[in-house]
Amino acid sequence: MEKQYDVLKRISEGYDRMSKSHKAIASYILEHYDQAVFMTAAKLGETLGISESTVVRFADRIGYDGYPEFQKKLEDCVKGKLSSVQKMDAKYGRSSQSEVLTSVMTADIEKLQHTMEHLDPAAFELAVNTILEAENVYIMGLRSNEPLAGFLHFYLNMIRGGVILLKTTSVSETFEQMIRIREKDCFVGISFPRYSMRTLKAMEFANDRNAKVIAITDSTHSPMSLYSSCNLLARSDMVSIVDSLVAPLSVINALVVALCLKCPQEVRKNLEMLEETWNNYQVYLNDEINFIDDEPMLHYSLWKEQDEK
Repeated sequence: MEKQYDVLKRISEGYDRMSKSHKAIASYILEHYDQAVFMTAAKLGETLGISESTVVRFADRIGYDGYPEFQKKLEDCVKGKLSSVQKMDAKYGRSSQSEVLTSVMTADIEKLQHTMEHLDPAAFELAVNTILEAENVYIMGLRSNEPLAGFLHFYLNMIRGGVILLKTTSVSETFEQMIRIREKDCFVGISFPRYSMRTLKAMEFANDRNAKVIAITDSTHSPMSLYSSCNLLARSDMVSIVDSLVAPLSVINALVVALCLKCPQEVRKNLEMLEETWNNYQVYLNDEINFIDDEPMLHYSLWKEQDEK
């Protein structure tokens, strides 16, 4: 009996022997099998700029009795929810190491471009103002999203006080850490597929307490958007066994920069205090850090303020 993912494996293994048009079909299906499953032969051909008959011959070429049987196998494949390792094998099994590098980096660039084109500027501005005005900012991101939450916490802590990073292994511990959250506070929930139920429950709790809730996620269809008043959407597809977090990290980086530019005096004061502390307690050697003088972004903002006076 054919395994659910064998349809992609067939395509991958036969790729090198295919004609140019068949390779175009194969590449599209390997990249977008979850979309191709809903396409007729005519629609797939139209999408790729080739004839319907070429698509039908492609199905025959890889061993199926016509396009309907091929589409049924593709449907079974999608329903089977391929494991990460199977996806990686199907997509990159025929690639050299250099091709994998180029392919992954190209895919990340595409995700950044997609995020730039689809991120709502009004939502971004709302997120910046909400974080600035909140008395306390709670941040949560678990599993592969934990580095994103840690990055945001680290830099927000330099910009303002009252920043709490929620780290927990249970829902009950989450509630204990955010028991004092209220309407003047802000909660930032970061979650990408596979979505975290603990993060979702924390967002629900924050919403029930009338706190402002910001979601950093991948889609308006994400469950994280159920309890958020502001959604920052960043493209994040699983490339192999690794979630691509390049676009989400870039969005968070932009948040930090925008926040710095909103309150440059406060940021500069905090950084100067940090540098004095580092020097007093010999955290860093003097010749290893010159943080304040080399911060052109803050200088630019301060100069701009002075010019406007």
